Amino acid sequence: MCVGPRCTPGEGRAQAVFEHMGALIDARPELAVKRTRTHCMVACKFSGPVLVVYPEGVWYQRVDEAAAARIVEEHLVGGREVVDLIFHRLGEGDTCAPEPKNE
Repeated sequence: MCVGPRCTPGEGRAQAVFEHMGALIDARPELAVKRTRTHCMVACKFSGPVLVVYPEGVWYQRVDEAAAARIVEEHLVGGREVVDLIFHRLGEGDTCAPEPKNE
């Protein structure tokens, strides 16, 4: 999860969401989840904080406390992506340009 200053206007807000998500994960001992933070993922364009779930490669945006709770319960516990918060999936979209067609 990005906790850098570029994605959120309130200083420390992203760090607070990161810590909140940690408490939610810690409350579920059955989850085998490694949680880490980064200063900036340079992908949010001010729609952060951004959070990525691997190995699926699902990128979530605008992660606040409520979104973090949904991601933990629906994605990490339930195995269902939180579709309305996704803005990118690894392997889709801007990762590779399509091959030109020979016509």
